[in-house]
Amino acid sequence: MSESAITDQEFGLFQRLIYKLAGISLSDAKKVLLVGRLQKRLRYHQLDNFSQYYRMLATGEHPEELQTMVDLLTTNETYFFREPKHFDFLRDEILANRRSPSTFRVWSAASSTGEEAYTLAMLLAENLKDAPWEIVGSDISTQVLEKARRGHYPIERNEGIPPALLGKYCLKGVRSQAGTFLISPALRSRCTFHHINLTQEITADIGRFDVIFLRNVMIYFDIETKRKVVGNLLPRLQPGGYFIIGHSETLNGISCGLTQVRPTIYQKD
Repeated sequence: MSESAITDQEFGLFQRLIYKLAGISLSDAKKVLLVGRLQKRLRYHQLDNFSQYYRMLATGEHPEELQTMVDLLTTNETYFFREPKHFDFLRDEILANRRSPSTFRVWSAASSTGEEAYTLAMLLAENLKDAPWEIVGSDISTQVLEKARRGHYPIERNEGIPPALLGKYCLKGVRSQAGTFLISPALRSRCTFHHINLTQEITADIGRFDVIFLRNVMIYFDIETKRKVVGNLLPRLQPGGYFIIGHSETLNGISCGLTQVRPTIYQKD
């Protein structure tokens, strides 16, 4: 089957569908990306054009294919110790001043393939020692969540991990696993991953958190979707807890019971 082009009308249908499902505003500049990522699904189902694929999705009879489409259009780049100033703040301000004996809980709310969650886990393991802690990761993509749960990465993904932590918390693959590394079982056992759509009411039993990381996902949302997402997450944040967004993001125009303490770092009133 030859490559299928997409018409402006067809692209508009998918723009509205992914916005409805995930709150993501796909700009017209993303047309090539959408065709590149969904073309294989047309071939898989032996469809001739994107209108046929859209009609298949719109029937509601193929929820697994809807999830596949979401997976393909929401997979985002991530890496260990991304935007390190946030982790410095967590270590030097939040953890250094912590006195409570309760379990310290952090939510990596757009965890993708798990690098952020495991970065947090390394920091908590190093700085909380024997004190109880846990990490919850979530994502709208089931595909990336499976990778996060495995905690198994190509060796080149270890860039950014300090050598001491790499040696302590990552297992280098040998023989058939050469060229990869695995997050240690001790860390993986403290991290759980959940399939959550942040634009919808959060019904998952994940509890409340001392810190929520919501980084590098709101750049895909319009202002109304941002308000909805922040409104869904804030009830899960403890009073006095910290809400951290990406350096390219802002909460301007979102009045939500948070006070800015640093650029991109907020504290719940």
